Amino acid sequence: MLLSKENLEKITTSKVELPQADSFALPERVLQFGTGVLLRGLPDYYVDQANKQGLFNGRILVVKSTSSSGADAFAQQNGLYTLCIKGKKDGKEVIQYTLNNAISRVLSASSDWNSILEASKNPDLVAVFSNTTEVGIVMSNDKLTDVPPASFPGKLLAFLFERYHYFKGDAGKGLVILPTELISDNAQKLKKILLSLAAQNELDAAFVAWLEEANDFCNTLVDRIVPGRLPAAEQKETENLLGYEDELMIMAEPFSLWAIETASSRVREKLSFATIDPGIVLVPSIDKFKEIKLRLLNGTHTLSCAAALWSGFVTVKEAMNNKAFNDFVKGLMQQEIGKAILDQYIEQSDVDTFSNSVIDRFSNPFLDHRWENIAMNFTSKMNMRNIALLDKWYNKNLVPPQHIALGFAAYLKFMDTQHVDGKYVQTIGDASIALQDEFAPQLHEYWKDKHTVVRHVLRDESLWGKDLSKYPEFETTVQRYLDEIAENGVLKTIEKLNAVWQVEY
Repeated sequence: MLLSKENLEKITTSKVELPQADSFALPERVLQFGTGVLLRGLPDYYVDQANKQGLFNGRILVVKSTSSSGADAFAQQNGLYTLCIKGKKDGKEVIQYTLNNAISRVLSASSDWNSILEASKNPDLVAVFSNTTEVGIVMSNDKLTDVPPASFPGKLLAFLFERYHYFKGDAGKGLVILPTELISDNAQKLKKILLSLAAQNELDAAFVAWLEEANDFCNTLVDRIVPGRLPAAEQKETENLLGYEDELMIMAEPFSLWAIETASSRVREKLSFATIDPGIVLVPSIDKFKEIKLRLLNGTHTLSCAAALWSGFVTVKEAMNNKAFNDFVKGLMQQEIGKAILDQYIEQSDVDTFSNSVIDRFSNPFLDHRWENIAMNFTSKMNMRNIALLDKWYNKNLVPPQHIALGFAAYLKFMDTQHVDGKYVQTIGDASIALQDEFAPQLHEYWKDKHTVVRHVLRDESLWGKDLSKYPEFETTVQRYLDEIAENGVLKTIEKLNAVWQVEY
């Protein structure tokens, strides 16, 4: 039995959260650019949950950039899809299934453009969601008369221009624009491009004023791992459990965050779905959330990556099942990264809550996140995510950060590669890893003299933008851990550090 509106009443299991029958009659209140799993696993999930609680009472019109080839799963299933939430929360395993009925229609920009423009006349519309990847928010030479304009900003501008004319410039008919693309200041960049496109197309000043004043462009930060489609065997098993087939079924982790930058009561009123989950936050600045995610989630990944690989762990969950490694990750976050980033905006409670969620996320038994993939672009990630932490740490401490130094030493050892057939290869046990790191040749050269490698790498400002040897005792600490790792291996070095910090900190 295929999941569809007409087959809903035939679903008898209590294991899946079903939509209310009247939810199909809810008006379209959101225009969404993109059908990707992140949108379906995060914003669309929030909208659906709000509808189930009788709060937002609106559905989503989705625009996709490609034409349908053959039968379209969204049309066949009336937009319905199953979200499987699997992972850990507060240390306990979570498995939840919810049938999402937020999507009303999926239209193709290339074949349904007139229908999409017609939707601009909908008075119920309040918001725009997008995820067109980081290359989606770019300037183009689009003309508004193109059917359709090629770029996402061009399509959005044409839609807003049509809406402006239909409602005769009514200031109450502006929309809240919420891009989820993973670029900094995503909404402000999008707005700047729209204004440039408006000038390029010689649109009138009254429309430009309406674009700027009636619409709210809100920067956002999204954080949820949404792997998407389940592996074939797991998909079949889940379909058997729930009693229906679902071509659109996806998986997401329990953790979710959508930080939306706004101080506007108008925005808060329009986004009534934002009250249904603590993962949605409307705040005047999302900088705090960006910093916490960058340092505690991404930075911890990077600083523990080489240590995990040298310990023989293939996946993140495998490493977290090892008590010594788990304790190392906790110490890294709670005793060093977390303490370094505390300021007038980031409080200890923020660090504690997020650190605990990271332990849950890293320990997710349903995700196979490979350390080898995390090691891609290792040097630039180390620089972007962790080097600024040294400034923050030494502004508050005179002694070097032990966990950070150990993680950095393990990274350095990982960069001691063999140059084979034009590739820089690291061999750990039976595994050979070809590095994807633009700085691998530089590090390979430094490793030709193992006695000076630490000194040279720390002083290379082309790698870090600064001389890391200037931080008190950081160089000697990294060297000590590199020596210990060479003599005893990473896990024994970690166990020794764990024993010390659990007493001293």
